Amino acid sequence: MLQSTMVSAANTPSNSRVFVYEVAGLRQNDNTDRNSFAIRESGSTFIKVSYKNMNETMRRISANGGQIVSIRPVETAE
Repeated sequence: MLQSTMVSAANTPSNSRVFVYEVAGLRQNDNTDRNSFAIRESGSTFIKVSYKNMNETMRRISANGGQIVSIRPVETAE
């Protein structure tokens, strides 16, 4: 029964949801060099984030001196 619960939880719509964060104030430094995306010196950076990684990404942005300007869901065609 536990396994079937885990399988059904893995298929929930929230696991396939993706969001785009618009982030201002990030600068390239030792911490941001480890990210999978480059940081521009000025303007906003757009980061695509899965639903399950939203909190972790918010903490990382804050720790690197960034400010989240907006969060938008990415619409997927079904």
